[in-house]
Amino acid sequence: MIAPIAAALVGGYLLGSIPFGVIATQLGGAGDVRGVGSGNIGATNVLRTGRRDLALITLIGDGAKGAVAVLLAGVLMSPAAGVVAGGGAFLGHLFPVWLGFRGGKGVATFFGILFALAWPVGLAAGATWIAMAVVFRLSSLAALTAAALSPLYFLLLHRSSEERLWLAAGMAVLIFIRHRQNIARLLKGDEPRIGAAKAPAPP
Repeated sequence: MIAPIAAALVGGYLLGSIPFGVIATQLGGAGDVRGVGSGNIGATNVLRTGRRDLALITLIGDGAKGAVAVLLAGVLMSPAAGVVAGGGAFLGHLFPVWLGFRGGKGVATFFGILFALAWPVGLAAGATWIAMAVVFRLSSLAALTAAALSPLYFLLLHRSSEERLWLAAGMAVLIFIRHRQNIARLLKGDEPRIGAAKAPAPP
């Protein structure tokens, strides 16, 4: 079992480390997203380039690579290998070897993995994100809430696999770590809201 699991982990990592945000912005003529805004390679920062089309491409790509890793390993090897590949894809997005191990925050990839592992859990987490975003208009708070509740959703909606629950819990912890600056701004009340106008530049 060691060789298939290792192959699933490495394959998932390599798939997850594909930097769709960097590829989309460079091929789309928007420059390198790492030099924009927060420097993050995710869809939220790609949106700061002013290109909604490239942000959408990044969002779909980052989500799809997590889902594809789980489904491929699950079909070609075993459901357990699918879980391992999902974890590898998540780590690949956070720490891509091609970018000096400086990647994104993992939210889109997290959702792709959840949908592939258990679509009811993915729907519940997605609905949580939407509800929080609509009520509070804080993308980071919506992501943190969905991540924190995902292990509970596995307990309620998909009890057949303890490995999936632990993967959800591990991803949630890493999402919180990657959002530590956002958490600090949330506590101070300085986190920008969805759709808020940018502050005017100083003279």
